[in-house]
Amino acid sequence: MASVANRPATRPLVGLRWWIAGILFASTIINYIDRQTLSLLAPYLKLQYHWSNSDYANLVIAFRVAYSVGQTLFGRLMDRLGTRRGLSLTVAGYSLVSISTALAKGFASFCGLRFLLGAGESANWPAATKAVSEWFPKQERALATAFFDSGSSVGGAIAPFIVLPIYFRWGWRPAFMVPGLLGFLWLTAWQLMYHDPKDHPRISRDELQLITREQTGQPESSGRTPLGWRQLLRLPQTWGTIIARSFTDPVWFFVTDWFPIYLVAKGIELRSGLIAVWIPFLAADLGNFFGGGISGYLIQRGWSIAAARKALVVFGGVGVTLLIPTIFTTDLYTITALFALATFAYASFSTIANVLPSDLFHAGSVASVSGLSGTGAGIGTIIAFKLIGHFSDLRHATGAHTFDPIVMVAGLVPFAGMILVLLLVRNTRATQAGLLRRI
Repeated sequence: MASVANRPATRPLVGLRWWIAGILFASTIINYIDRQTLSLLAPYLKLQYHWSNSDYANLVIAFRVAYSVGQTLFGRLMDRLGTRRGLSLTVAGYSLVSISTALAKGFASFCGLRFLLGAGESANWPAATKAVSEWFPKQERALATAFFDSGSSVGGAIAPFIVLPIYFRWGWRPAFMVPGLLGFLWLTAWQLMYHDPKDHPRISRDELQLITREQTGQPESSGRTPLGWRQLLRLPQTWGTIIARSFTDPVWFFVTDWFPIYLVAKGIELRSGLIAVWIPFLAADLGNFFGGGISGYLIQRGWSIAAARKALVVFGGVGVTLLIPTIFTTDLYTITALFALATFAYASFSTIANVLPSDLFHAGSVASVSGLSGTGAGIGTIIAFKLIGHFSDLRHATGAHTFDPIVMVAGLVPFAGMILVLLLVRNTRATQAGLLRRI
């Protein structure tokens, strides 16, 4: 491929790397609108198709199984095909599946289509993490990760205002089609905008030097052989990265996939309680930028990468415990406030979890490790959702408060994850041998 020096002169685009972060942000928004459609419509589809909570859990698990396996497989694929080509193929695939969901006729067809959607959507985080490692210096990686990851919160926050009005006016089938069409619009912009930094026609020499400066003299040259899965799984840093997501993502997906059902179980009607659906997503969006911004600021103030990242891990692990007091109230605004504070803390932790692969690993292994962490998170989510479906149905049948024990566990699991991450993410002999980046 031609380098910047050999291309015809083109006017540079100021802050091009942030434009790249912006298009990754847009991809994440669309990704989340697609997946939120089912959870938003679940209270109505459950009535129409006579699904129990366990039935709904199995639908969500079908998505999660494909999503879990897909993150590892597509993570490796992104390292082989490259970010531009790999993400183009997967976004086109899951957008087509989203549109096709309008043809579903019952539980089996919904289950199959959710499985396919999960497979396609699983590539977004490994691809975006790899893109950040390619386009941003270390002091900006957390903020750039926060930017694209905040698309999940934004997508979740705006999804009700897209999906529910369409449902109330035209029914559930058009509500699945519209998000799928957005994916194809995004693809056009992606093909025009994204290239590797050294090959991008709109990058300035100063920005290219900023991006590549820290890599000069590093052992991660383009000729370095990426670590295999067996090598990666022997490293405590890999397991710290996996745990960072495995102990936090299930809590987030409880909010995204079960929150409308949780509110109904609390006696809150969705039409009147719409504020509770989107405020926690907005809080998570702010938490993404808080985690990324504060972490980057601490590095600029002279903190090591490890100390700056771990400070936000502690903040997040402690903050998510604010979910627990919600079991003592049915007040809409109290529940909204506590969930908002907890998702703010979660998102700060999540930003660090997503940036750890690019902090710890060299470029040829970043998407692979990100994929492994996504698979771990997916397995944790599948187990959690199976238990949520079973115990919520069981407690509902006995007339008990349906979700109280579930919410208590959700508040404690990230705290346990925090402790493990603090122990596992560190410099080791593998760092000294040049297999990993020093933090």
